[in-house]
Amino acid sequence: MARISTLADAVAELVQDGDTVALEGFTHLIPVAAGHEIIRQGIGELTLVRMTPDIVYDQLIGAGCATKLIFSWGGNPGVGSLHRFRDAVEHGWPRALAIEEHSHAGMANRYVAGASGLPFAVLRGYVGTDLPTVTETIKPITCPFTGEQLTAVPALNPDVTVIHAQRADRAGNVQLWGLLGVQKEAVLAAGRSLVTVEEIVDELTPVPGAIVLPAWAITAVALVPGGAHPSYAQGYSERDNAYYAAWDAISRDRVRFTDWLNEHVFASTTGSLA
Repeated sequence: MARISTLADAVAELVQDGDTVALEGFTHLIPVAAGHEIIRQGIGELTLVRMTPDIVYDQLIGAGCATKLIFSWGGNPGVGSLHRFRDAVEHGWPRALAIEEHSHAGMANRYVAGASGLPFAVLRGYVGTDLPTVTETIKPITCPFTGEQLTAVPALNPDVTVIHAQRADRAGNVQLWGLLGVQKEAVLAAGRSLVTVEEIVDELTPVPGAIVLPAWAITAVALVPGGAHPSYAQGYSERDNAYYAAWDAISRDRVRFTDWLNEHVFASTTGSLA
């Protein structure tokens, strides 16, 4: 059952060196504050997993927290490349980064398989691409009923999944709505899970299109208002487009990035660019 914790205590307890960690969220409800706490605590040797790694993964990679990235697309949305990611892959700074690349559909199906307790997922996909030639975890499989050639990908079962949501009740049930990604599947597939929330309430009232993750599926909940910034939390905050634009210049230069990290992550709990 979920317990209410502080962000620092939850990260210290749930995220360990060498873990496979998923911080999920699709444009919306990205758990940025939790990513910064992982950096602050110096947790390393991580395999990072995410369908669409953006600037918080750029920051984690640039801080030297990761040795591998499993993903389907990476970039600074609406702006361009992730320069700390590129530097790690192309030049091994601050350390070499292995990559395992999939399609969006492949990643989503891997989470579904993990959440379902299955060893792999089967889909029509990857045909006509060169991903199977460079990614060992993409294999052809023949349907035993029709003989059709399909593709198999292994289940994803992160050691820890971290997400951000709008609210939780005091029992640890979590409610999120708006533009959703694979948060539900990523939580259910994980061995442990942490949810940061905008507020904790006495009762979860109905919201159109909302989903509820029950307390039994969650390890810890932490109250972190604004924990998705610079992404947005529908009903609570707007996307900070200026942050994404400013990140491009900061992340291009190692010294400027390191200075930013020292000032806005290690010496701060907000991760602001101001």
